[in-house]
Amino acid sequence: RRRRLETLNPDGVPIDVAWSEFEVGASVFIPAINTTKLLAQLKAVAQYHHWTIQHRIHSEGGKWGVRVWRVL
Repeated sequence: RRRRLETLNPDGVPIDVAWSEFEVGASVFIPAINTTKLLAQLKAVAQYHHWTIQHRIHSEGGKWGVRVWRVL
């Protein structure tokens, strides 16, 4: 269960992201197995903050997940 909007938990483990520091042009990689659920959570955060984001599902450092960029 999600604690709050800013806390992601696509696989049941809470992941806190410093969204207040997520400026235009910034990106963050979020490791996750359930990328479908993670993308839904990321879209909800972006919609709440009125941000435009782009994403790429791939492996980084041997971990599967999503890299997300704030573009506007």
